[in-house]
Amino acid sequence: MTQSGHRPRVGVVFRPDRSPETLPRTAAAAQGAGIDELWLWEDCFLQGGIAQAAVALGSSDTLTVGIGVLPAPLRNVVSTAMEIATLATIFPGRIRVGIGHGVQAWMRQAGAAVPSPLTLLREYHSALSRLLSGESVSADGRFVRLDGVQLDWVPPQRVPVLIGGTGPKTLRLAGEIADGVIIDSLNTPESARTALGHVAAGQTDRPVSADFAAVQYLACVPGAAGRQRLDEVAAEREVAAGGYGVGGTVEEIVTGASGYSAQTVVFQPIGPEVDMDGFTHSVGEVATALRGWSSDSH
Repeated sequence: MTQSGHRPRVGVVFRPDRSPETLPRTAAAAQGAGIDELWLWEDCFLQGGIAQAAVALGSSDTLTVGIGVLPAPLRNVVSTAMEIATLATIFPGRIRVGIGHGVQAWMRQAGAAVPSPLTLLREYHSALSRLLSGESVSADGRFVRLDGVQLDWVPPQRVPVLIGGTGPKTLRLAGEIADGVIIDSLNTPESARTALGHVAAGQTDRPVSADFAAVQYLACVPGAAGRQRLDEVAAEREVAAGGYGVGGTVEEIVTGASGYSAQTVVFQPIGPEVDMDGFTHSVGEVATALRGWSSDSH
């Protein structure tokens, strides 16, 4: 249970440095384990996030599939809207999409970098959200220019468009315009609270929807050596030891996750060599424990 007192939705990450051939099995295993959500990354130059989402949705019946995040500079907003609308029409209510700046070095490699990523993200989010809502969209922005574009196939249920990022300006923008925010796994409980403070600062001039959600990625290593492994990774990434990720027994993982106030907690394996069957099973046990903890507290 998070600090807000409510049981979070529980997700698991399928890393794009794993073989794409294993994704259907992971999606089916996540559903079988009682996990709420499967989250996918579009890291360059590995797997396409939208293609992954199609496979995951088709390999499950109840999973919510999150794409977190699509790099806005890399994808034309109309193409993105068409692809997401197609999936959301076939699998209504089961997809959430996050957009972000992309890693700037990768964007430069791909010839897609822009001089003002924050301006692009603002323009892109507005256009994507309006297109997915079925509006006819005209825009004459610095980067997004559209002339009466309207989708023929509009999703029957609203598709949440979240923003993922780390900098205060990006987090504030998420609070200002997005349906939610994605907080990365390098955050400790303390720094995650600071990040959400930036998000809240962006919400001061808008009516905040009850559906606005924070999605928190959490590095996770189940088992007796979990904390040691997490501290090793923390040292490699120059993050405070003892505060990076959650590990150990199911109870220890639940306790660690309770330090975060996100509505969705997404457990992320360390490295592509992790046994995903075992990892997904462990996350399923965590999800069950969180449900029981929530029920016992009322």
